[in-house]
Amino acid sequence: MSVLIIKNVASEGPGTIADYLENKGIKYTILEIYDCNMEVPDVRDYSHLVIMGGPAAVYDIDDSSNMHFETAIIRAFLLSKKPVLGICLGAQMIANALKAEVYYGGSAEVGWYNVDLTQEGMDDPVFSTIAVNNEPYAEVFQWHGDTFKLPKNSVRLSSSEVYENQAFRYKDNVYALQFHIEVKPEMIKEWFVNDNSGKSEEMFKKSEEVSPEYNKRAMAFYDKFFSI
Repeated sequence: MSVLIIKNVASEGPGTIADYLENKGIKYTILEIYDCNMEVPDVRDYSHLVIMGGPAAVYDIDDSSNMHFETAIIRAFLLSKKPVLGICLGAQMIANALKAEVYYGGSAEVGWYNVDLTQEGMDDPVFSTIAVNNEPYAEVFQWHGDTFKLPKNSVRLSSSEVYENQAFRYKDNVYALQFHIEVKPEMIKEWFVNDNSGKSEEMFKKSEEVSPEYNKRAMAFYDKFFSI
């Protein structure tokens, strides 16, 4: 097994995904797709693809050669029927690669939120691992204002009052999560170190409180996903 991880921006790394892979002794390569000196990977060398988040807007793809390249990589994995996981922007990139619309949602979700798991989400052996106490909801970290329509032949796994599509599965091997399953408290502090809204301290406190259980659920998710 070998995992290709696409970083869309320097500050949004794989977090607990990397922790899991290192603990399991699974090889992985991080492709910093924003670096013009990056080495182009041979996708045939990898069993799994993970796409991380970032501030870019998918609907501005025509202004970004990197995003076109990234879309080509995603479609190569989709065509080869290899497992793919997208986080935040990564989920939107998967939706775009599957020719679903990605657009500004009208309001931002920033911080810790509850999302509902659909019946399909609760029945899914991979996604159901994030449910809190096996109830049909999950507490997740959000940082987005864009959203996507559900791609053809995909299944909605999660929704919320604000956004109908919080997560979906395409076929049996592709998972797209609008939220950040990979975060650790130190990552959140780094992301919001210059925040002047007055809300960051409460966010940091909440992150420390929920991190142990959040990490356990994330590890359970990774166990299932990387077993596909």
